[in-house]
This record gives sequence, C-alpha cells and structure tokens, in this order.
Amino acid sequence: MKSNLIFILSFLTCLWTFSCKPSASSNDEALAALIPLLGASANANVCPKSTLPSEILLANTIISANANVSGFSDPSKAINGVCGAGELVGSLDVYALEITGSGASMILSWGGRTVKNVTDSIDFIVYDNSFRISGDSNTYAMDPSVIQVSLDGSKYCGFNPSYTAGNINLIANWQKFGGLRPVYYNMTTNPLSNEDLFISTGGNFLLGGGDGFDLDDLDPNDPNDVNCDTTTANDIKATGFKFIKITSASNVTNHADGTNKFPWPPGSYNGSDIDGVVARDLE
Repeated sequence: MKSNLIFILSFLTCLWTFSCKPSASSNDEALAALIPLLGASANANVCPKSTLPSEILLANTIISANANVSGFSDPSKAINGVCGAGELVGSLDVYALEITGSGASMILSWGGRTVKNVTDSIDFIVYDNSFRISGDSNTYAMDPSVIQVSLDGSKYCGFNPSYTAGNINLIANWQKFGGLRPVYYNMTTNPLSNEDLFISTGGNFLLGGGDGFDLDDLDPNDPNDVNCDTTTANDIKATGFKFIKITSASNVTNHADGTNKFPWPPGSYNGSDIDGVVARDLE
C-alpha cells in the first residue's frame, strides 16, 4: 500500500509541479483515472470494514440498547467490528452507554449461538476504548463495566468484580471489570486471527487488548447477579451462554461500600464505550 501511495503522490507532483501533461483536458483525464486509486487507498484504511472477517466470533445481535449519548448513540457500533486505536488513543467507533439509568446497560448475543466454556482459557473478550494516560503502564483512562452472562436471557450471573479505593485510574485497583485495558486489535490496520486475540502477553493483557473473562470464574454469590444461583452458574459453566449484559460500573452497587455505586473516573461525560465482544468458541 505504501508503494501505491508513493506512486500516486509522485504522479500528482508531476502533474501540478512540473506540468508534464500538455493540455488541461488531458490533465482532467489523468485526474479522473487517479480517483479509483485514491479511493482504494482510502478504503484500505477504513475501519470497520464493510465485510467483517468471518473467522472473528463477534457478538452480532443487539438485544437491548437504550443509551442516547450525542455522537455515539448508534448501537450497531458495538457489533460492527473492533477498531482499536492502540495504547495511547481510544477508538471513536463505539457505542457509548449512559453513566446511570436504563441507558447504562446493553445486551448482546451471537444470534442464537452459544459461547462455550473452553478448558484452561478465557472464553470471551470485551473491547472498550481505554488508553494509557501516563508513563506508568498501570495508569489508564478507563470506562469500567460490569459483565454478566445468561443462557436463557432472564438469569444473569456475574464475576463479582471489586474495586480497591485509591487511584481511580490504576488498573490494579479494579478486578474483573470490562473497560480497563486498551484495544490493540484493529480489523484493518492490525488484523489478527480469532486465536491470536486470546494470546496472553502477561499481566492480564492480551495480544489484541481488551479484557478477557473465563466462565469458570462466574460467582453465584455476586450480590449484583440477577436470578442467579449455584445451579444456574454451574449450568453456564457446563453449557455456555447466549447473552451478555454490559453495564457502566457507575450504575452498579459496590456492596463493599454499602449502598454506593462504583466510582466513575473523572472527566468522562458518558458511561462505558463498547467496541465489540469476541468469543473464543461458539456452538
């Protein structure tokens, strides 16, 4: 792609700087011929792609989405592919949840398919648009989200996330939340296989970024579970799940702090920003 761009720029320089074409009409013809090349070069860097990579097991169905954050209110952004921008920048191809209220949650599915519990592996990854904000590799601008899963759409089991009071932007103070780590996977500029996305790079970081969850870590004693008990949690661990609910942590009670909600990082005017969810295996 770089060689094509160099050729195009060189050709344009020849046209306008050195007037190498003999007439205005022939210049017009040359420019017209360049338009498809310019368009192809631009489209090669577009994310999301118009056709999603079939091997990436993305959640592809919106069950519930009620947020209306200006500029980021299109829920299809949560299922149209992952467009991470790396360690220092957050993607704008996201669906933004509200900080509180019914718009603080969304529910996605895989169109009736079941996300399986893979032995000795995380089973799905939630992608947000967090990014590092200091030289300390543990300090990030984050959108913490509470993750719950369900097999039948009515009983939701979670992972009993916890927050340790202190620096609100320190990843180490947030355990078992989504929306903590940057997203390195970009379908266009950093394409990875579904298998690659689940490769650990240490410290709960993944090759493609995002936050991974293992169904074996479901906790029927999570006080924010919905109609979940030990039997329900064990069924999901054995069978898998069909629905995932993502909720801005600011709208979830932190029972370790009485009746208060989990704190929300300062400077963020909306809730969690959802770029996508990818499963390790589907049935």
